[in-house]
Amino acid sequence: MVRHGRAAAGWDTDVDPGLDEIGREQAAVTAKRLAQLPHMALVSSPMKRCRETASFLSALQGHVPITFEPLVTEIPSPDGYALGERIEWLRAAMAGTWGELGSLYTDFRDDVVRYVAHCPTDTVIFSHFIAINAVIGSCLGDDRLVIDSLDNASVTVFETDGKGGLRLIERGNQADTLIR
Repeated sequence: MVRHGRAAAGWDTDVDPGLDEIGREQAAVTAKRLAQLPHMALVSSPMKRCRETASFLSALQGHVPITFEPLVTEIPSPDGYALGERIEWLRAAMAGTWGELGSLYTDFRDDVVRYVAHCPTDTVIFSHFIAINAVIGSCLGDDRLVIDSLDNASVTVFETDGKGGLRLIERGNQADTLIR
């Protein structure tokens, strides 16, 4: 799973930002690294920052098609929150556990984990900070929303057992992530 490159805007100012210049550079570096591996299926969150990050690897692999999958998208914000209020909700949520957020969010977590666990072939999934942490947490039996402070365009590697089980193989690069 690849976390998208740095977004051009924050969670409190744009619902679906693309990448900024640094994010495009991060995506290009990660794509060059992954292009050295045998070609894999490409899956991306439908969010623009993930689609743009995925496009770099697709281009290096001769424009391999990208499947857009809503199950690996960004954690939803609660209904009724104005754009500017989302950041405070997210910061508070990130300090807690999935169980504290309730069934809407445990269902989101479980859907992400189930999707990743049932990928039928080697796949590169371009996703988001919280979604990748959900899969890490599943592997470690940890209910916290944030386990790793994954850097933009970092690569976290999982292995499936063919029966819905997952194992964490390699953790992505860590960074002090600015939630904006």
